[in-house]
Amino acid sequence: MAVLVGKKAPDFKAKAVQGQKIIDNFSLENFRGKNIILFFYPLDFTFVCPTELHAFQEKLSEFERRNTQVIGCSIDSCYSHYAWLNTPKSKGGIQGVNYPILSDINKTIARDYDVLLEEEGIAFRGLFLIDKEGIVRHQVINDLPLGRSVDEAIRILDALLFHEQHGEVCPANWQNGQKSMQPTQEGLEKYFTMN
Repeated sequence: MAVLVGKKAPDFKAKAVQGQKIIDNFSLENFRGKNIILFFYPLDFTFVCPTELHAFQEKLSEFERRNTQVIGCSIDSCYSHYAWLNTPKSKGGIQGVNYPILSDINKTIARDYDVLLEEEGIAFRGLFLIDKEGIVRHQVINDLPLGRSVDEAIRILDALLFHEQHGEVCPANWQNGQKSMQPTQEGLEKYFTMN
């Protein structure tokens, strides 16, 4: 797996579906100046995937409050996305999800982000936090049966925003409102003395 952290996020032009609308030329460049959570999931009409898409929707206002765009992506066509978006949650669908979902039918986006499981032709559960300048600041990749934590994505986003605002670093298990530290030996010692 490639480590993209610290590098410019691979851009793309792809079809996407948002609500009832198909978007032809969807690109990360459209969101310059915002943070982005780009997450990959294996397939529409599966089992763990709708739980994740709904979990992101349930916390969407938390991301928006942090000037962050959530974007989902799978190798399905935009027509499959559209059908899934029109399937009720009670039937395994994602009706009510209103952030954009990319169609990576040629698998180029998943390949560029190095999350493509080549032998099956689907993506691992990759998640990338891309900052306002288009730089990948965090990535995590789960195997197919392991659903991810949306709360952890928010925690990492909060840590980035805190660091950008205050210049301090966030220790293990840091939550918004907890103690941070200066990135120095003195800062570390002070942190350990206060805890």
